[in-house]
Amino acid sequence: MNMVEICDVYKEYGQPPSALLVLKGINLIVPTGSVTVLLGPSGSGKSTLLRCVNELETITGGEIWVNGELLGYRKDAQGNLQRLSEKQIANQRSHIGMVFQRFNLFPHLTASQNIMLAPTLVTKTAKPIAQQQALELLDQVGLSERANYYPAQLSGGQQQRVAIARALAMQPKLMLFDEPTSALDPELVGEVLQVMQNLAKEGMTMMIVTHEIGFAKRVADQIVFMDGGVVVEQGSPSIIDNPQEKRFQAFLSHL
Repeated sequence: MNMVEICDVYKEYGQPPSALLVLKGINLIVPTGSVTVLLGPSGSGKSTLLRCVNELETITGGEIWVNGELLGYRKDAQGNLQRLSEKQIANQRSHIGMVFQRFNLFPHLTASQNIMLAPTLVTKTAKPIAQQQALELLDQVGLSERANYYPAQLSGGQQQRVAIARALAMQPKLMLFDEPTSALDPELVGEVLQVMQNLAKEGMTMMIVTHEIGFAKRVADQIVFMDGGVVVEQGSPSIIDNPQEKRFQAFLSHL
């Protein structure tokens, strides 16, 4: 089964005649256990697409399926789409982990408490169990000694690794990364990319928006170049060294 199937997806902001069309008929398949890297200039629609997959944005047209389930809607006997309730949508979203540019950690909670929060609130996991899981996840991202540190006591790279552990705490089927290293100092980027590379080796299905071309070539199974709200070129990582479309060639020449 494919983990993600994006079918003719449109996303529009505002109302005609001044509406802004950000996604213009995106079609994309992400096989289970694979890594898809989205490349493209600012404003190309990459982050919007991720937000649609996580239902942080409601699509204007088309369908998105994750793990065989239609996001945001159900089809009645006649095949008509009916919007799910907010509670049902929140339940779908709980199976999708997302890591943002900014770490968004709660400053008044320690690293382990940040990770424990969602399992204890959403899935009602007992606190001792959630705490043990948090410690295991911190060990997984190389921060077992920082469990009781507050975000202000952690470097940017460490905070982002805690954010990854927090997303993993809900045992997601799919992980989304929206430029997870763009807010980091250059010397801290590697430690975050290493955690993501380890996740890829473990078979986690991931969609990643990044400008880290070397990382994309090492880790991706599929490269997707977007510009102007459409997929311009896609294929294996080898297309980075041999881009066919002029827009992709121009983009790579500026990196």
